[in-house]
Amino acid sequence: MVNLEWYRTFKAIYKEGTLTGAAETLFISQPGVSLHLSSLESYVGYKLFDRTGRKMIPTERGKVLFNALNEPLNKLEDIEKNFQKSTEKHTPTISVGMCFETFQMTLEQYVSTLPFNLIICFGEYPEMLDQLNKGILDLIITPKKGISPTIIHESFSSENIVLVGGKDIDAKAFKAVLKQKDKEATRLWLKEQKWYGTAGDMEHLFQFWITNFEEKPDFRPNYIVPNLNSIVRCLSAGTGLAVIPDFLCQKEINNGQIQLIWEGDKKLTNTLYFGTRKNTMHQMEINHIKDLFRKVMT
Repeated sequence: MVNLEWYRTFKAIYKEGTLTGAAETLFISQPGVSLHLSSLESYVGYKLFDRTGRKMIPTERGKVLFNALNEPLNKLEDIEKNFQKSTEKHTPTISVGMCFETFQMTLEQYVSTLPFNLIICFGEYPEMLDQLNKGILDLIITPKKGISPTIIHESFSSENIVLVGGKDIDAKAFKAVLKQKDKEATRLWLKEQKWYGTAGDMEHLFQFWITNFEEKPDFRPNYIVPNLNSIVRCLSAGTGLAVIPDFLCQKEINNGQIQLIWEGDKKLTNTLYFGTRKNTMHQMEINHIKDLFRKVMT
């Protein structure tokens, strides 16, 4: 079944005459408009517009489709407006993307207090950037900046990627090895320990290892658990090592549940960014989420 949003995008392009104008009308990105149009053209099996410079000129088939759709879409939009008027208060919904652990440590405690609807999405950072660009997400929390001209990145905090261990790890023995200033001896000592990792995400370990030893780790973690918060809980039970962002485990380090073993010879720091589209109809709600993050992380 065809997506109704494709028709609404088609109508906006037809009336505005440009992809940019349609994007501004619909409050979505221009790539999102292009995606809707190409999906609709693939669905109906023919071109709906001829592209002349920046102008979108409807084809004969496009004109026929518009004439068929215009009145039904207007009626649907009238129904939507009337329904909203009959509701005491229209509650906006925003979609926010971030990693699972960041959500647990920051926003989770405030969800029940939010004066708007919220959809949280978890995924890989490149995927979230793509979904933000297409208008699927309204805000992302990411340590990586994209290159799309329609996306704004605003730095708000940073995280240090550190080596942590269970309370039973012999940290004194490791410090003795470090004093030798022998990278190979340090690398071998670490390699001999039990390691924790998460399924499908070895980036923190890879970054830390390459920064300090100028090569990728030549071992795999002994224990693969669901997420970084699971690692912290496992380490609290005894021994083992892991490389994770410090803000995820600062409380456990402070109360002695786990140990900060090593920050590395070279500190590995990631800057955290808010990612938003330049044109959004949910700026007030997005600012509310941003303020909550700043409250927790700064």
